[in-house]
Amino acid sequence: MPVFPREEYLARLARVKARMRARGLDVLVCADPAGMNYLTGYDGWSFYVHQYVVVGLDREEPLWVGRAMDAPGARLTAFLAADSIRAYPETHVDSPALHPAQFLAGVIADLGWQRSVIGVDLDAFYFTARAYIELGKALPAARLVDAELMVAWVRLVKSEAEVALIRGAAAIVSHAMQVGMQAVAPGVRECDAVAEITAAQFRGAAGFWGDYPAALANVPHGAKTAAPHLTWSGERYSHGEVAYLELGGCHARYHAALARTLYMGTPPAKLLEVVKVVAEGMEVALDTARAGATAHEVAGAWNRVIARAGYEKPSRIGYSIGLNYPPDWGERTLSLREGEHAVLEENMCFHMILGMWMDDWGYELSETFRITGAGGPEVLTDFPRELVIKP
Repeated sequence: MPVFPREEYLARLARVKARMRARGLDVLVCADPAGMNYLTGYDGWSFYVHQYVVVGLDREEPLWVGRAMDAPGARLTAFLAADSIRAYPETHVDSPALHPAQFLAGVIADLGWQRSVIGVDLDAFYFTARAYIELGKALPAARLVDAELMVAWVRLVKSEAEVALIRGAAAIVSHAMQVGMQAVAPGVRECDAVAEITAAQFRGAAGFWGDYPAALANVPHGAKTAAPHLTWSGERYSHGEVAYLELGGCHARYHAALARTLYMGTPPAKLLEVVKVVAEGMEVALDTARAGATAHEVAGAWNRVIARAGYEKPSRIGYSIGLNYPPDWGERTLSLREGEHAVLEENMCFHMILGMWMDDWGYELSETFRITGAGGPEVLTDFPRELVIKP
């Protein structure tokens, strides 16, 4: 049941192998679940144990190396042949003596790669320090080097088929935002609003079923809006407070994200001023986000708008988004910020998140968009950008 045809996976592998050759790598070990999915189609909630995809220049298919319990899932979801699926026994799970990286080293040696230059995911969330140490001890003749998120950088430019899935995710999150805005009201508990939002995320929209997002809903209100990345509690929303919703939509592991803000009562002038400035900055930044422009130029356009109004935002204003697993729907590669001079290309997708967090209140506005071949970006999410007011 791979999401894409075999030809798409082989094309992805060809791009990864080209980067491997340029870096002088013979073998690549990918431990990031999104990278594993990208290269093979494998999809399962098994990233809490050690698992890997191994790419060799002299082998057409990569190898999936994971827990024996999860091998049936690999056979069901990956495009791989049976001999490309290698499973380690249960004795290697949470053992002080045996480690899955030792088994991985045996697979590498069996294929004759024990003296190779091997790229590893040193900054991947799911590649541990012990995995690196055990792999090095078991392969003393190999040279382990940092692959520097190689697969993630290849993922930056999406295929048309991937963009179609992100459009589906955008439809889901746009619908979930509508549900969330209806659910939030004075007296309602944050957790009850999230229950409505989550149901909408999972039910899906526009014919796309909802997968679990890589990050949970952020739904703070009042003074808590001064901070990003807060989920929910049993507290109740109150009249005279600002609140924001930052949500994700997901379909077949592909994401879109969306943030909007509401006020319960009559909004104060200081909030309305920020709303106006951020709206202008969003328009200018999106207009700058064209193929051939740089991430630096997009962020610079935004910063000039808010600087004229006397504001500053030290954090980045966006990042690449797409295929991912917890804990993050961002791809951890290209950020929209000054000093980042990477050139934007057609079919890169970004979440532009304009969060303004003050001392005791905050405001968020965001869109997920695609860089097009000509003209401005295609904004994939669909919800009015105005402050939602609940009098």
